Amino acid sequence: LHDALPISSEAFMETIEKIKQQLAENPVILYMKGSPKLPSCGFSAQASQALMSCGEPFAYVDILQNPDIRAELPKFANWPTFPQLWVEGELVGGCDIMIEMFQAGELQTLIKEVAAKHKQDDAAAE
Repeated sequence: LHDALPISSEAFMETIEKIKQQLAENPVILYMKGSPKLPSCGFSAQASQALMSCGEPFAYVDILQNPDIRAELPKFANWPTFPQLWVEGELVGGCDIMIEMFQAGELQTLIKEVAAKHKQDDAAAE
């Protein structure tokens, strides 16, 4: 058995700040296992596939490469599993919710609306 190392509250706060920054900087972000091109689990594969099908750019974080985020995001989100889709800083949900929304056409609408809004914001900022 490996020795478990306690994460100090300082490290926890740094991780939460990192998560908050990622959420602030990326209107659409998927926390997943692996990457959209090489997902490491079936749920992450389905979730990233649904997002890619929406045809808009999105950010992702591979939680397997970021054990600190993998450990802390479920507590921060109050959502125990991955993948997690966040849109404009709000948790949308995991794979099941994403697939239901996609099949209903709601995911595409949400992602396209957010993408359009942020393109306008980018244009206004220039």
